[in-house]
Amino acid sequence: MWFRVAHIFQTFAGHYNLQLTTCVKNKVPLIRCQLMPHHRTLVLTSCTKNEEKKVSPDKLDLDIWKTIMKETASEAPKTCPSEDPVDAFSAATREMVQMWRLAGKAVPENITEEQLSIVQELPSKSAKKKYLKYLAIKEGKKKATKEKRKIKQEGAEYLQKEKENGGGVELKNTFLLQFWQRSFDVMYNWRAAQSMLFGQPLVFDMSYESNMARREMENTVSQLLECEGFNRKSLDPFHLYFCNMMPEGSYHKELLKRYGDAWDRLLITVTEKSYVDIFPKDKLVYLTADSPSVLKSFQHDKIYIIGSIVDKSIQTGLSLANAKRLKLATARLPLDEYLKWDVGAKNLTLNQMISILLTVKETGNWQEALKFVPKRKHEGFLPVPEQKYCNQFKNHQNKTRIDNGPVKKARRQKSTLSLNQGVEKSSDKKRWWLDED
Repeated sequence: MWFRVAHIFQTFAGHYNLQLTTCVKNKVPLIRCQLMPHHRTLVLTSCTKNEEKKVSPDKLDLDIWKTIMKETASEAPKTCPSEDPVDAFSAATREMVQMWRLAGKAVPENITEEQLSIVQELPSKSAKKKYLKYLAIKEGKKKATKEKRKIKQEGAEYLQKEKENGGGVELKNTFLLQFWQRSFDVMYNWRAAQSMLFGQPLVFDMSYESNMARREMENTVSQLLECEGFNRKSLDPFHLYFCNMMPEGSYHKELLKRYGDAWDRLLITVTEKSYVDIFPKDKLVYLTADSPSVLKSFQHDKIYIIGSIVDKSIQTGLSLANAKRLKLATARLPLDEYLKWDVGAKNLTLNQMISILLTVKETGNWQEALKFVPKRKHEGFLPVPEQKYCNQFKNHQNKTRIDNGPVKKARRQKSTLSLNQGVEKSSDKKRWWLDED
């Protein structure tokens, strides 16, 4: 075998006009290829193991060698370039989605590159199945709305054709003046502009990006869209502030994706600053379900803060810890005081919170405002006498706690003195019929 290797190298040397000598020991030739450091030459030598070189090296010009190798490479058949590993991974993911679709699992028919990248980032197989099922349900809802819109449009076109042909189709009797949607939009925008100048601020804390998964963040953005719509349509809207909004963050990207070109025309304030740097601390109240104090009445001179977070795992104390770190006042809604609360956490969604605050701001009635709490979470409202009795009982307990010890005796002495003084004053009063005598 070694003689065949030596024969191949001899042939290579003969092709480049080289003289190759071999020195064999134990019939095992060792062939060396060296590059001289100061010369552009390739040196091919053959020697034995543990033996010094005794043969003068033959030199080869590297430029000629490069040209010959290029010619041989051009004549050789071209091999296919290796595929990009990212493209190969995305193609494998697409094949997996197609395989699940053929197996009858809930998978969307059309999937974008962004959604495909999200599927690739998911850690487990069950998480991928859940996300694909969510996309399939979302796609089905979009198709249903498109079909309803198409049927409605076809019906309107049919009525219009019958009206033009004089077919005698009965039209709806609209005795009231019809307002177009653009007229409502002008009115809503005017109210929102007035609220930016004179309205009460309402802050959404956008500093919880790291505490949520991607799906939770998307649900949060959906609820923020509903909050902006409810606020814009109310009679006395808030001036909405999105504080701690990081540019090019997950919140910002998702909001830009949802709103599109309308993002720059929204009548809200979006800032990177914290609410502590914008408003005075004594005016700020952080609304959290973990707060020990109760929001008994809505105060129009306060600035309420809502944490923009959808927490499926229910991390208790997260917003309360944030408020305590900033040394802010906290409060919770009076759910236990007005509702027969069932077992479960008292966390409400963002759109429910803003609906409750808008209603109690306009009416001042907690019973009317707490109707926006889902009925699945409570067993109904407490009766009004029971509410009064509970409040009186709590006040009585607070008074008895205060009236212990020497304070109670001082209050009794003060009450007896006031009674005696009242008797003396009534006796000292002159009668009008005695003055005439």
